[in-house]
Amino acid sequence: MAGIISLVVIAIVAFVGLIALFSWVRIIPNNRIGVVEKRFGGRGSLRSGLIALGGEAGYQPQVLRGGIHLVTPFQYTIHMLPLVTIPQGKIGYIFARDGRPLSPTQTLAETIDGVDFQDAAAFLRAGGQRGPQRLVLREGTYAINLIQFVVITEERVFSLPLSREDDEIIKRMATIISEREGFRPMVIKGSDDLVGIVTVHDGPSLSQGEIICPTVGDDPAQAAIYHNNFQDPDAFLRAGGQRGRQLQVLTEGTYYINRLFATVEMIPKTTIEVGNVGVVVSYTGDTGTDLSGEDYKHGELVSQGRKGVWSTPMLPGKYAFNTYAGKMIMVPTTNIILKWTRGEVGAHRLDENLSEIALITRDAFEPSLPLSVVVHIDYRKAPLVVQRFGDVKRLVEQTLDPMVAAYFKNIGQTRTLIQLLQDRSTIQSLAGEQMREKFEHYNLELEEVLIGTPTSSKGDTKIEEILTQLRARQIAEEQIETYGRQERAAVKERELREAESRARQQTMLTESELSITVQSNQGKAEYQRALQQAAQIRALAEAEAEKIARLGIAEAMAIDEKVRAYGGPQFQVTQQVMSRFAEAIEQSGVDVVPRMVVGGGSGGNGGGGSSLMEGLLAMLLSERMEAASASSSNGAASAASVEADTLRAQIRKGLEAKE
Repeated sequence: MAGIISLVVIAIVAFVGLIALFSWVRIIPNNRIGVVEKRFGGRGSLRSGLIALGGEAGYQPQVLRGGIHLVTPFQYTIHMLPLVTIPQGKIGYIFARDGRPLSPTQTLAETIDGVDFQDAAAFLRAGGQRGPQRLVLREGTYAINLIQFVVITEERVFSLPLSREDDEIIKRMATIISEREGFRPMVIKGSDDLVGIVTVHDGPSLSQGEIICPTVGDDPAQAAIYHNNFQDPDAFLRAGGQRGRQLQVLTEGTYYINRLFATVEMIPKTTIEVGNVGVVVSYTGDTGTDLSGEDYKHGELVSQGRKGVWSTPMLPGKYAFNTYAGKMIMVPTTNIILKWTRGEVGAHRLDENLSEIALITRDAFEPSLPLSVVVHIDYRKAPLVVQRFGDVKRLVEQTLDPMVAAYFKNIGQTRTLIQLLQDRSTIQSLAGEQMREKFEHYNLELEEVLIGTPTSSKGDTKIEEILTQLRARQIAEEQIETYGRQERAAVKERELREAESRARQQTMLTESELSITVQSNQGKAEYQRALQQAAQIRALAEAEAEKIARLGIAEAMAIDEKVRAYGGPQFQVTQQVMSRFAEAIEQSGVDVVPRMVVGGGSGGNGGGGSSLMEGLLAMLLSERMEAASASSSNGAASAASVEADTLRAQIRKGLEAKE
C-alpha cells in the first residue's frame, strides 16, 4: 500500500515537474517573433514611456526570434507576432509609440543616424522620437518590436494593439497614406509629359509674403543632390528646406518619397509651340535690377530667376515649369489677323469679342464696316507687351479695338457712302501708313490693313439701293468697254484674215514677183536686142536712104523731065490720081455709079454709067488739055492727047471689068 502511494506521489511530482518545465519553455517559430512583457520585477514599474529600458516591469525592448526560449512563468508574458514583410516595389511606414516628443514645428520624427528600427533599445537611447517617422521601409523582412513600432503597409498593419483609441489612430494614418498613394513609389513616365509639384508637410514655415519655397542649397541647379529629390527628408531639412509648395519640381523617374513628409501633384509640362514665345511672370525670387530702360515707364523687367517679368522670353520647346511659382504667358510671334467681323474668329482667337465698326458717313448713311488688321509682335519685345498690357488679348480688346474704331469713324465722317465704296483702296493704303506709327507706340508692328465692303443694318435697304445703282452703272461701263474691245477684236480679226490670205497668196506673189523679174530681164534683153537691131536698121536705113536719095534724085530728075514732057506737075498729079482710082475700083468691087440710072439720055444701063464716067474723064482731060495748051507746044499737046486717050481706055476697061 505504501509503495503504491509512493508511486502515485512520484507520478504527481513528475507531472507537476513536467508542467512546471513546460511553463518555463517557449517555442517561437522562425517566421514569428516574441515581444516580452514583464509583469513584475525588482526595479519596480515604469514611471514614463512604454518600453522598459532598465528592466522595469513592462514591455521589454528586446524581441525573441525563432527557437526555444526559457522564460520564468508568471513573471513574463510572450506575445507572438509575425515578422514584418515589405513586398518588392512597395513602401512601409513606421509609427513609434515611445520616444522623445516632437517639437512644435515637427510633423515627423527625425531619423537617428546609424540606428535600426529592429533595435528598439538603441533607438530610444539615441533619442528617437515618438510618432510617425521620416524614414520609410523598403523591400525586405524585418524583426521589429511591434509594441514599440507600428508598421503600416498596403496589405496590413503590423502592431500589437494596446487600445481601441490607439487602433483608430493607426487606421486613420493608414487611410491618409493610401489616399496619397504612398505605399507605392512615385513613377513619372517620359511619355506622359508630366511634372511633379512637391508640397512638403514638415519643417519650418515660409516667411511672411512668400508663397512658394525656394530651392535649397547654394546652387539651385544642384539642389537635388542635397536631399536626393525629397527622398531624404532629414537632409532636406538640414539644408534649410521649408514647409510648403516647393519651387523645385520632379521630372521623369522613380522616387521613394514618404507621402507623410511630402505629397506630389502631377501637372502637364509647359509646351511653347512654334510661332510663339513664353513670357515668364515669376512669383518668387529676389528683387532684381530693372532692365527695361529709362524710356519705358510701364513697369520693370528683371533677369531670369528674379521676381517679376523676365526680360528674356522662353523660346519654343517643352519646359518643366512650376505653374505655382510663376505664370508663362504665350505671345504669338507669327502674324496675328484681327477681324472686326461678328461671327469670324482668327486662328489665335484674340478677336472673338470684336465686331464691325459702325460708321456715319458725310451723307448721313450708317453702314457697318468689316475690317481685318494684320499685326506682328517682335519676340524680343514680347516682355514689354506683357508688362504693359498683361496679355495680348487684353491689348486687343482694351487698346486696339477702341483705337481702330475711332480712326475709321473719323474717316467715315469725311466721305460719302459712294466715296467710301470707291476709295476703299486709297483709304486702306492711307490707314496703313497713318496707323503704323500708333502701333509702334505699343511695341507692335502693323503689317496690313484690309477693309471689307460696308454693309447696312438689318431692315435698312438704302445702301443696297445705292449698290444696285453702282452695279448698273458698272455694267453699262463694262458693256461699253466690251463693245469697244469687240470692235478692236473685229479689226484684229480682219487683219488676221488678211494676213492669212496674204500668207496663202504668198506663193503666187513670189512666183509673180519672180515672173516680173524674169520678164523685166527679158525686156531688158529684148531692149538691148532692139537697140542693136535699131542701130542695124538705122545703118541699113541710112545706107538705103542714101541709095534711095540717090535713086530719088535720079528719079526726080527723070520725073522732072517726064513732067516737062507730059505737061507739068498738075498733069502728073491728075494722072496718078486717076491711076489709083482705077486700081481701087478694080480691087474693091464697089459700084461707083448706080447699076440703073434714070435719066433723059439715050441708051441702056451701062450707057448712063459710061456717060457719067466719060463726063468725069472729059472734065479732067479738059483741064489737062487746057494746061497743055497754055504751056506746051504743038508737040506736047499731041503727046498729052495720046496719053489722055490711053488713060481713058484704061478706065473704061476697068469699068467694064467691074460690070
